[in-house]
Amino acid sequence: MQLGMIGLGKMGANMAERLVRHGHEVVGFDLQPESIQGLAAVGGKGAESLPDLVARLASPRHLWIMVPAGRPVEQTIETLRPLLAEGDIIIDGGNSNYHDSVRRGEMLKTYGIGFIDAGVSGGIWGLDNGYCLMVGGEPEVVKRAEPIFRCLSPEHDHKEVGPEVHRAAAEVVGRIPGYAHVGPVGAGHYVKMIHNGIEYGMMEAYAEGFEILAKKQEFALDLGQISNLWMHGSVVRSWLLELTTRAFESEGNALEDIVGWVPDSGEGRWTVVEAIDLDVPAPVITLSLQQRFRSRQPESFAAKLLAAMRNQFGGHAVKRADA
Repeated sequence: MQLGMIGLGKMGANMAERLVRHGHEVVGFDLQPESIQGLAAVGGKGAESLPDLVARLASPRHLWIMVPAGRPVEQTIETLRPLLAEGDIIIDGGNSNYHDSVRRGEMLKTYGIGFIDAGVSGGIWGLDNGYCLMVGGEPEVVKRAEPIFRCLSPEHDHKEVGPEVHRAAAEVVGRIPGYAHVGPVGAGHYVKMIHNGIEYGMMEAYAEGFEILAKKQEFALDLGQISNLWMHGSVVRSWLLELTTRAFESEGNALEDIVGWVPDSGEGRWTVVEAIDLDVPAPVITLSLQQRFRSRQPESFAAKLLAAMRNQFGGHAVKRADA
């Protein structure tokens, strides 16, 4: 199958290479020429511009957008729309807000252009291990693009899928390991949004637990050893814990060279807003987001005010900046 890949960053480049490995023809474009050259080096083809990319694709065209959410996606679709024809399909594989995806899908439908929102999880490891794909769109549109989703999912990697009997059982109930059509346009990015909100909570729980372990200095605990131990038979084992083990192996138990400044890409905020709108209590996800905000403060004004208030009502000592 032929696909145009727009955006050849860490995720887009790996996805394009995985598709090429499995026999698909990928034509890619990126604002960085070296990224286009990288695709060519693994068997893909490069385009000099979006119009050039569209011209290199046979109708009906399939174009995958893998650029940052927000204005970059909007600008890309605005540029593509007049270049495309009825029956072409645009797939947004980034972390767009699902409200934007619904709006974009409705707009493109008036031109006869299909739109699919694909939430993608798997990070930089997806090239070899496959990706988890949460896809939203009209059934007939998704069906046409399904060979792409199947290829990107772990279905092609037997070591990830497990015994053949598990695969057969999955096929019987109409499910592909690592790929699912979860609903109409917007549903893919909605499911990915909640996925990332859960991820925030899981990461925060691991971080807090390992900080408690690290503070128990009299035991001189080896955090890398413990994280690796928990990967075998423990109820808290997960891929995130495996990555935690890798982090301790590469950075050391004390993480001395890492600054505890944690950004967020938006999905955690959107998940909290959605929980509020739906009257769903989500304290773990909400607090994990707040902890990321706290990590970016060199000094907490709120903590300073708390100290000042304790001093005022109880005469409790405060630490002075010049002390």
